[in-house]
Amino acid sequence: MLSVTAPKRPWGSRGQSLVEIALITPLVLVALYIPADFGIAMFTGHLTQNAVREAARIGVSTKDPFDSAASTAIKNEAINRLPARLVSPTVTVKYFAGGSPNCLQFVEVDAQGDYQYFLYQLIRLFGGTTSNTHQIRRATQMRYEFQPLTNATLCTPPATITAP
Repeated sequence: MLSVTAPKRPWGSRGQSLVEIALITPLVLVALYIPADFGIAMFTGHLTQNAVREAARIGVSTKDPFDSAASTAIKNEAINRLPARLVSPTVTVKYFAGGSPNCLQFVEVDAQGDYQYFLYQLIRLFGGTTSNTHQIRRATQMRYEFQPLTNATLCTPPATITAP
């Protein structure tokens, strides 16, 4: 009977697998984290868009008169809905109502904040010079609900109330 034996390993390659794993693991982790980091940034932008859309929806359903109290309530609603990953968010609420008596009135909600990429922080850790934040800004406009359907021409630019 013919017996086949495995060739013997040379003594010098004993820890080769361990060294290869130690060298490849950081690269694999970075390659996996980059898409996740950018995905989280895109998701944060999506949540920001949802927050301003919902705040504008609430804003257009408020009854007359549209005043600073309504604007502040809309702004607070948008801020409460913004994702926690946004750093120093700001929200602006504008009510377009000036111009002709039967112009198309609408509410605009604008939110912005900074997203901090972890990848850029790693690049700076290794001596790179790059900003580690990216500004995310989303805005939406909705037609004011309590107005005649015959209003067709756009109202003049903002107008009456701007929330800080």
